[in-house]
Amino acid sequence: MTAPGPASPDTPIAGLVELALTAPTFQQLIARASDRPDELTLVGPASARLFVACALARQGPLLIVTATGRETEDLHAELCGVFGDAVAAFPSWETLPHERLSPGVDTVGTRLMVLRRLAHPDDARLGPPLRVVVTPVRSLLQPMTPQLGLVEPVSLTVGEEIEFDDVIARLVDLAYTRVDMVGRRGEFAVRGGILDVFPPTAEHPIRVEFWGDEVSEMRMFSVADQRSIPEIAVETLVAVACRELLLTEDVRARAAALAERHPTDEGAITGTLTDMLTKLAEGIPVDGMEALLPVLRPDDHALLTDQLPDGTPVLVCDPEKVRTRAADLIKTGREFLEASWSVAAMGSRDDQAPLDVGQLGGSGFVELDELSAAAAGSGHPWWTLSQLSAESAMELDVRAAPSARGHQHDIDAIFAMLRAHVSTGGYAAVVAPGTGTAHRVVERLAESDTPAAMLDSGASPKQGIVGVLKGPLHDGLILPSANLVIITETDLTGSRATNVDGKRLAAKRRNTVDPLALTAGDLVVHDQHGIGRFVEMVERTVSGARREYLVLEYASGKRGHQADRLYVPMDSLDQLSRYVGGQAPALSRLGGSDWANTKTKARSAVREIAGELVSLYAKRQASPGHAFGADTPWQAEMEDAFGFTETVDQLTAITEVKADMEKPVPMDRVICGDVGYGKTEIAVRAAFKAVQDGKQVAVLVPTTLLADQHLETFRERMAGFPVIVKGLSRFTDATESRAVLDGMADGSVDIVIGTHRLLQTGVRWKDLGLVVVDEEQRFGVEHKEHIKSLRTHVDVLTMSATPIPRTLEMSLAGIREMSTILTPPEDRYPVLTYVGPHDDKQVAAALRRELLRDGQAFYVHNRVSSIDQTAARVRELVPEARVVVAHGQMPEELLERTVQGFWNREYDILVCTTIVETGLDISNANTLIVERADTFGLSQLHQLRGRVGRSRERGYAYFLYPPHAPLTETAYDRLATIAQNNELGAGMAVALKDLEIRGAGNVLGVEQSGHVAGVGFDLYVRLVGEAVEAYRAAADGKTVTTAEEPKDVRIPPPPPRRPPPPKHPPP
Repeated sequence: MTAPGPASPDTPIAGLVELALTAPTFQQLIARASDRPDELTLVGPASARLFVACALARQGPLLIVTATGRETEDLHAELCGVFGDAVAAFPSWETLPHERLSPGVDTVGTRLMVLRRLAHPDDARLGPPLRVVVTPVRSLLQPMTPQLGLVEPVSLTVGEEIEFDDVIARLVDLAYTRVDMVGRRGEFAVRGGILDVFPPTAEHPIRVEFWGDEVSEMRMFSVADQRSIPEIAVETLVAVACRELLLTEDVRARAAALAERHPTDEGAITGTLTDMLTKLAEGIPVDGMEALLPVLRPDDHALLTDQLPDGTPVLVCDPEKVRTRAADLIKTGREFLEASWSVAAMGSRDDQAPLDVGQLGGSGFVELDELSAAAAGSGHPWWTLSQLSAESAMELDVRAAPSARGHQHDIDAIFAMLRAHVSTGGYAAVVAPGTGTAHRVVERLAESDTPAAMLDSGASPKQGIVGVLKGPLHDGLILPSANLVIITETDLTGSRATNVDGKRLAAKRRNTVDPLALTAGDLVVHDQHGIGRFVEMVERTVSGARREYLVLEYASGKRGHQADRLYVPMDSLDQLSRYVGGQAPALSRLGGSDWANTKTKARSAVREIAGELVSLYAKRQASPGHAFGADTPWQAEMEDAFGFTETVDQLTAITEVKADMEKPVPMDRVICGDVGYGKTEIAVRAAFKAVQDGKQVAVLVPTTLLADQHLETFRERMAGFPVIVKGLSRFTDATESRAVLDGMADGSVDIVIGTHRLLQTGVRWKDLGLVVVDEEQRFGVEHKEHIKSLRTHVDVLTMSATPIPRTLEMSLAGIREMSTILTPPEDRYPVLTYVGPHDDKQVAAALRRELLRDGQAFYVHNRVSSIDQTAARVRELVPEARVVVAHGQMPEELLERTVQGFWNREYDILVCTTIVETGLDISNANTLIVERADTFGLSQLHQLRGRVGRSRERGYAYFLYPPHAPLTETAYDRLATIAQNNELGAGMAVALKDLEIRGAGNVLGVEQSGHVAGVGFDLYVRLVGEAVEAYRAAADGKTVTTAEEPKDVRIPPPPPRRPPPPKHPPP
């Protein structure tokens, strides 16, 4: 095959790469590589990587090694634009080999699928044979279980006959978890002859229907509502394993032998090494078990290079950077081994340890020189591509493209260069990540008198005209020998966007009660029958059909009799909600009037609240507002440039906001979503829409830090459009402030982002159309009143990351329309949460691990009096780190400079108080360490955890308490809750638990808390919603029937009965 890949929508830049490879410099490279020399040293810019890889991959499969996981992802995306599915990324674990945490199921699944494809290149069910595998050095150096590519997955095809029970047993062997309802990768569920399974590599779970032992039908279904997705056809299912260490008989026997050296004491700490080994011996997977590989499978490990086809070359990009990264990995890995698995950390005494922790070092990273020598000895050529000159190196005739980084003057210079280049018969291309962005580039080139046209996917540019195409390419280059210039969107704007035309993510399941999360004894509320206690989940056969039921226990109808039981079928879960009320209530009686009376009292109490809300609603309806026009083409282009894939919830919220803005009534909408779920992007789009209609926008934030951050975001998103964005806070100097205020008054400034200074007297707007309020609950009473007065004449959009139950006014507000964002952004991982005693070794290792991936860390210490001593201790633990202190009692100007410096990556570790709790978005900071976590509130802990894990990197949160001080019961409850609720979107669960621990009176006031205790928080909120709806309907001249009102139902009379036949014939 001569071309890198056939031109098609799946290979959008194949034609462009093919044209580049005609350059003599690449033809020489192809000729040299064809002899498969043991060593090949190449020199060229980073932007040449893609083209070098495509040239070298012509001769057969190729392994490419990068320094970081992000470089792997970027290069993988670019190569997919050339080779399509014949390229794979082999990711590294999010955890270090010795951590007491297991890698993510999706990461393991991706790795095992790559290994399977390498071992079975002719298996068409897995995809085409691999041409290129890209991996970070971290994966290259980490030992793994040998022959993972030979582990048979579960493979099913429609029409195939296979024993149903054998499939179930195999899924268990491959570490799948059996559940009642599939919601995550690595789970499966069985109902009769139906098997639901969610493979780690699949985008959606798959429902397999068996007719006896024949696979009769397969289809994908949505986690959100468990319904089939008919537009995606499924013929074959391949479910690879969910763990790299499988609990085979040999592994279980070895674990049992090790555990017997010291049996677990009664009352021993759960999570000790002995406890882990005991569970493994019983076939129960535990978190962090992969770190025990050296003792469970001694002298039995392999490396990635051992899994490659014979003769596959290894290309190392930036070998100097890779070597440094490898040395850091080895050093940090050893430190983490000592910190994570010391006998102290495992809750054991020295003489009680069932094994020498030093034995675990066998799974640590290997030396790079050792690995390269072993690879060469196995027949794998070792090639490098460096940006630094070297002796006997082949220097490529390639230059990096000029970069404008968003500066208009430099963009004009690039356009002038392209114009001159094509006018002399040269080839030129501009590559953009999205269709709208590409069309915008064509328009801008035309405005600069440069001939340009859109190219079809996979096509190559023509002479004399700049070809613009949509595709994944991050950095441009100049190839003098091919007379070719390639520019990318990153070169022009400086923003490194991903392909945004991908699939939208499905929303999460929204059942009020998740039966899998219930444990025996939990209190639940049934709409019709009241408060009951969950007992168990059972299966029963009724009328020949087998169904699952939740069993609820209620108070006995007669004194001295057993409690009554109610069986609730699984399809009636919408009638149940978890009880949250802050105190243990009495169980309701089935069939009595107590529950109806309790609801009636609560319903009467909420009418007062609803009445206040409705008066505001009436004022708004009577006020004329501005009806914004439909979206403009620029709106679509700006939204298309968003560097991430929107979630379904985000898209819904955006649609709702725009619909409100286009009505003649002032908008008053609340966007509620967990930390880091993309609320700011909704505000950006709403603001841009308002500016398109000639209106001005005010963005109100509670802190200067947030103002600076939003200013940066808004400016970056609106770069390239004629929108003037300014900031106004106490630290804007007098001259700049005056200019901004004048601009607001004369209309020359479109968007102003500021603190409560925007609310001060003397601030005038020429034509204010939209006010965006971030974290409204953090403003003072006076400021809230000012914002409230705005609601009757301008559109107001409020954003809150605070989980809904903490701000009841928002939950109850049928008046203030609400959009909730429950779905996490794509590529967002749950934060790995560790709750345990403080240990300096572990703290040092955690901080070093973050520095190792060029990241930053928050270290939270909530006493200003001793924060400097804490910072000094952190400097002693990690002397190579740049440590800085921030707290609320510092002069505000110094605080701003400090946080700005941390944001600009001038410091590695920010030792701070809880000033970072809300809103601060530093995507490079992904480790959080909280000292004395036992003294924090639950909501605080959740908000703090939300500061990390806001990018593609895995976030780590360590909540530490003094090792010898006893914990109070409340502190224990809080820490246990934060440890258990560590999934994405756990804000709601955390807030409900907070309400439970503290009692509803603290949130709602004593007067209403009694009613909440009577009916439960969820039902209380719904009653308020019903009352609000009734008042609104009355104001609009309509009537509303509530669920409690009797309805007239006409039942036709039964047909006349025929007399029964006589028992004896008449005489």
